[in-house]
Amino acid sequence: MPVSLLNYILHLADNALIMGHRNSEWTGHGPILEQDIALSNIALDLIGQSRYLYQFAAELSGNGATEDSLAYLRGPEDYKNCLITEQDNGHWGKTVLRQFFFSAYQYPLYQQQLNNKNAQLAAIVEKSLKEVTYHLRWSSEWVIRLGQGTEESSQKMRDAINDLWKYTGELITETDLDKQLGINVSIIAEHWKSRVNDILNQAGIIVPDDKRMIVGGRLGIHTEHLQNILNDMQYMQRTYPGMEW
Repeated sequence: MPVSLLNYILHLADNALIMGHRNSEWTGHGPILEQDIALSNIALDLIGQSRYLYQFAAELSGNGATEDSLAYLRGPEDYKNCLITEQDNGHWGKTVLRQFFFSAYQYPLYQQQLNNKNAQLAAIVEKSLKEVTYHLRWSSEWVIRLGQGTEESSQKMRDAINDLWKYTGELITETDLDKQLGINVSIIAEHWKSRVNDILNQAGIIVPDDKRMIVGGRLGIHTEHLQNILNDMQYMQRTYPGMEW
């Protein structure tokens, strides 16, 4: 079993699932109906991406794992998602900014993986990239709109970046796994920084002075938020093992 590839696929799947779950918490609570539906659809896109990736990971594992067992029967220490994906929703502006940071990372990452020598992974990201392109455009527009909006919305975006910025470094920090698989993180980081700087400048949002970054999610070291997510997300499967719809 190619362990390094399996771990990388789980990383991608966990990112998409946890971000998708977080976004789904807004369903029925969005500021206006149109955007409630938009974010709910983004959540569905991400959870759909995670399904394809978990199915692939289950094939790679060869130990009887399924997409359901990988999503619902692992503990937080086994999850490999970046920490930013599990952060609380907070207000609408914080959710939008979190999605923007993540989509600005997913986009160049998936573009790079279109050329992956593994045909199955390349096919998954090719389909997913169409969705990520929309996620990035949608979140970029909202970041600019709120940053340039009222005094209140502008202040909330400043508060949001102060909360989230310290988790962004993990998105563009090279790991041993990246090296093993030949992931060119420097190119991803270059594109991410360019996109983020451009949108934040348009929005009038200033990056915090504190450049210290918190990492560990990809190694299974998470914030308390992930356990809370799993308590909700895994409740039915753990209470009624093997239940099927």
